[in-house]
Amino acid sequence: MLDAIYIKHLQQNAWFKHLAEPFHNFIVQQGKQHTIEKNAAVFSAQDNFDGVYGVLEGSISLGYIDVNGNEAIAAIVEPIMWFGEISLIDQQPRSHDAIALKKSVVLQIPAQQLNQLLEQNPYYWYYFALLTSQKLRYVFLEQIAIQTQSITQRLAQRLLFILEGYGSRSSILDFNIHISQDQLANMLTVSRQTVNQELNVFEKQGVLQLGFKKIEVIDLEKLRKLASVCDLKT
Repeated sequence: MLDAIYIKHLQQNAWFKHLAEPFHNFIVQQGKQHTIEKNAAVFSAQDNFDGVYGVLEGSISLGYIDVNGNEAIAAIVEPIMWFGEISLIDQQPRSHDAIALKKSVVLQIPAQQLNQLLEQNPYYWYYFALLTSQKLRYVFLEQIAIQTQSITQRLAQRLLFILEGYGSRSSILDFNIHISQDQLANMLTVSRQTVNQELNVFEKQGVLQLGFKKIEVIDLEKLRKLASVCDLKT
């Protein structure tokens, strides 16, 4: 059974809040809580579908590590965000790895029970269409940004995306982003040096404060302005 504190946390997730009450109850009653150690996999690319997951505590990277150990990160998911629904929809093996960046707690909606629920209630597919289209929207925004925006704008926008849980959070409650500069550079497909230079400028402008594998946003409005213009002055 899901811990009571996590049930409360789920209400902060925009997707979960809009589910029909029977679907709420199904997730709370059928969901399985797992603790994932740092660097352990929730699932790996080519694994068979075993359910949809939500992050209750910690941080999970979604991406791929090749045979040479080179890492590509598409997104970092934190509480409360959902992932793993792609294989539910297309019935194909996992397309990417999901790796814990630190000790994390995840909620698994098991595949067998979920498939039975959807067979009995086909209307609930609508909710997974919403979840997938929400993520697709952010993919398009990022692709547009690559072609039309400066690295300053792209970095500010990506930090906002992470804070907002890629649209999954009803409000921003935590202004700390637990990510290394290497990981951030990977996500933006630029060098670490470039990200470091931009972050140092942001820090001097009073937008954020840098820590070890952590970025604390201290002026959200300035960050929003940086995401839209490049000439913000302190």
